[in-house]
Amino acid sequence: MSDNGSRIDGAAPVATQAASIASPINLILFSFLILLVYFRLRPSPPSSLPKGPAPVVFHTFTPPTLKPYNGEKDMPVYLAVRGKVFDVTPGKNFYGPGGPYENFAGRDASRGLACGSFDEDMLTKDLYGPLDDLSGLGQDEMQAMQDWEDRFTDKYLVVGKLVPLSEAPEER
Repeated sequence: MSDNGSRIDGAAPVATQAASIASPINLILFSFLILLVYFRLRPSPPSSLPKGPAPVVFHTFTPPTLKPYNGEKDMPVYLAVRGKVFDVTPGKNFYGPGGPYENFAGRDASRGLACGSFDEDMLTKDLYGPLDDLSGLGQDEMQAMQDWEDRFTDKYLVVGKLVPLSEAPEER
């Protein structure tokens, strides 16, 4: 052996200290590996679908019971055309408060749509009287109303029918 501790005959030097597998760096790396495996293999929480809108039940409305459905106080927006009540809430910007058709919200809009008028005088004044029989409308106005009804049928849900107060079903 030479003075500096190396062997002359080419053999490997003798280790003065045995390497330990439990060194601090190995323990940290092993812990990190276990943590990665855990996060990769842990069960994920069950995915939930978003809640859909509440189911719509077909109702029989009278003019007074339709009136509150005008978009105020977080109510949906309904309007009636020729006895069909449509949920026009998706078009609340048009039919709700502040919209150009807001007079029709919660009302029978048949005559106003047929005449192309958004004035309040096109609406039935007496909510407790008979429904508008649409008398006095010409062929062009009836066609315009039919076009509006077709548009609403294609775009919105029918949620009920409008009947006069005298034909309202008994409340349970």
